[in-house]
Amino acid sequence: MNGPADLARGWLRKADSDLATAELVVAGDGPYDTACYHAQQAVEKSLEAVLAHCGTSIPRTHNVEDLGQAAVEARPSLKLDLDALAEITPFAVELRYDPDFWPDRDTAVEAVASARTVRSAVAAVLPAGTRP
Repeated sequence: MNGPADLARGWLRKADSDLATAELVVAGDGPYDTACYHAQQAVEKSLEAVLAHCGTSIPRTHNVEDLGQAAVEARPSLKLDLDALAEITPFAVELRYDPDFWPDRDTAVEAVASARTVRSAVAAVLPAGTRP
């Protein structure tokens, strides 16, 4: 059975995969909606790693602001900008189902930067053994 460190490591591996994909897409000519989606997923999975490591139930939501709040409650040393997380949340669902929602390159660059920031903040509060 997987313990908390194993679960956290698994989530971080998934987060790193999403972040790498977002970075590749944003470094090219798009599609920028894909970069935004994968940036949101990287944030979501990074926060889920914190919750998994703390043994906290992971809510079934794509709202990264709510996940961020839960992660901070579980690990108070985690420093997050919850307002920035609120801006990333729409990239999980609205982006996929609203045919008129097309982020531009600047938006994608910001989303990827936010994902990197969250991933770094998470790495700073989890033990080295949880890192992939």
